[in-house]
This record gives sequence, C-alpha cells and structure tokens, in this order.
Amino acid sequence: MWHLLEPLHAVLYYAPEAFEEAAALGYDTQARWPSYFPYRAAPLGEAGPERVASAFYSFSPRMVAEHVEPAWRVANPDAVLAARTRAVDRAYRALLGDQVDSPELAEAAALARRAAEAADTAARPLAAANAALPWPQAPHLQLWHAATILREHRGDGHLAALLMAGLDPVESLVSFAAIGAASVERFESRGWSPGEWAAARDRLVTRGLVDADGTATEEGRALRHRVERRTDQLASAPWRFLGPDGVDRLAGLLGHYWVAVLATGLLPSETTLGIGKV
Repeated sequence: MWHLLEPLHAVLYYAPEAFEEAAALGYDTQARWPSYFPYRAAPLGEAGPERVASAFYSFSPRMVAEHVEPAWRVANPDAVLAARTRAVDRAYRALLGDQVDSPELAEAAALARRAAEAADTAARPLAAANAALPWPQAPHLQLWHAATILREHRGDGHLAALLMAGLDPVESLVSFAAIGAASVERFESRGWSPGEWAAARDRLVTRGLVDADGTATEEGRALRHRVERRTDQLASAPWRFLGPDGVDRLAGLLGHYWVAVLATGLLPSETTLGIGKV
C-alpha cells in the first residue's frame, strides 16, 4: 500500500502546478527544495529549523535551516496549506482528467480515508499535524490527504525504528545506501557533507555493519531488514482496520491512478525512499 500511495502524495513536490503555486507565494522554484520544505512542514505551523529537522530526520540540519528559516517570511503556514491544496487540485485534474469525478475515485478516496482516520498519531508529529487539518470536500483531494496522513504515519514510525536500531540521521542514510536502496549520489540530496558521510560510515564500520568500501555486511543487512520489518509493523494498524477485503479493493482501485502518475515521468526513477528495492 505504501508503494501505491507514495507517488499519489509525492506529486506535490514535482508537479509544475505545485511550482506555479509556490512561485505565486514568492518561493524560488529554480530547485524543488525551497517549496518542498514549507509544503511538507506547513501542517506543523510556523515551526523553526530545529523542529523541522527533528521531524524530517534524515536531512542535514544546515539544509533544513537554509530553507526553513526564510520560509515563513515568504508566506505563513496557512497560505502555504491553501497553496498546496490548489496545487494538488490542479495537478490531479491535469493527471487524471475526468477520472477525478469518477465513482471509482470516490470509492478509493472513501476507503483511503477510513484507513487514515484509523491511524494512531500518538508520538507521530507529521501524521498528527496532517490528521488535524480539515478534510477537503472533493474526493480527489480527500484521496491525496489520506495518502499524506498514511505516508507520514509510516514515516514517523520509520524514524522510531531507526532510533531503536541506533542509527542517527546520517547513519540511517549511509546504512540504506549500503544495501543498495539508492546510490550514494542520490543520498547527497539530503545535504550532508562528504566529511559527515565518511565519519558516519566509519562509525558503522566500527559496529560491523558496513565494510570499508561502504557495502553492508551481513549484520548490516540484517539490521536494515529489522528496521524495514519494524516499520511495516508500526504502519499496519490502519490496514488491519480496513481489513483484507478493503485493502484488496483499494489496491485494485489505486492501480490506475498509480500508473497515471508514474507515466508522467514527473517523479524521479531513483529516490532515497528505496521504493521497489526494500
């Protein structure tokens, strides 16, 4: 379900309509990060770099500060939230056409909403912040909102799994790259310096989790497997609530929209999330 829903959420960070809405607010849209941080962090309110770095975890605090410190001077969180709703509305209409008004999409939205409303958001700051927002009326916007709550619910749980594994923010990326989840170059987008990356690798070498060349050892692969398994366990409650029949029905309905989003080529073929590789 994560693999099916993640692209439906992630269009916000890549669709031209989202960049247009961000530019209208005054954000620099030559790169995606100046709009990514306020779009994703806005449910937290006017949160400072420390809070955002804590919630986002794997980004370098320097990178977070670079984009978050000026973000709320450009536009306040309420304006950003309104802009992201307009962006998703426009992007979904462009991607799906008449399908946004179909009974199938309305059914998918209702099922996804049921799952999202069953998500326990205790100790999950990003999931809780998104869950506290009012539900939009249009089914396609409800689908995106549900996908967002569910992906942040999973993501918050993933951070708990990383903490339990003793992996700090940069170590979590080094260990993930070590099992081939994505290239080291792709993980450079998180803003860590070569020296910080090398120091984290050395710490993992000392723990016997990574070889000197950055490849995971058997123990390192086992640790990452436990992290992913624990992440899935922590993310499972909404799907248990929906039940096998509901999950199967939602998966069947989402396939069409998933293909439509991927077919646009908007999303990168390689991401730091490890989709399709873990």
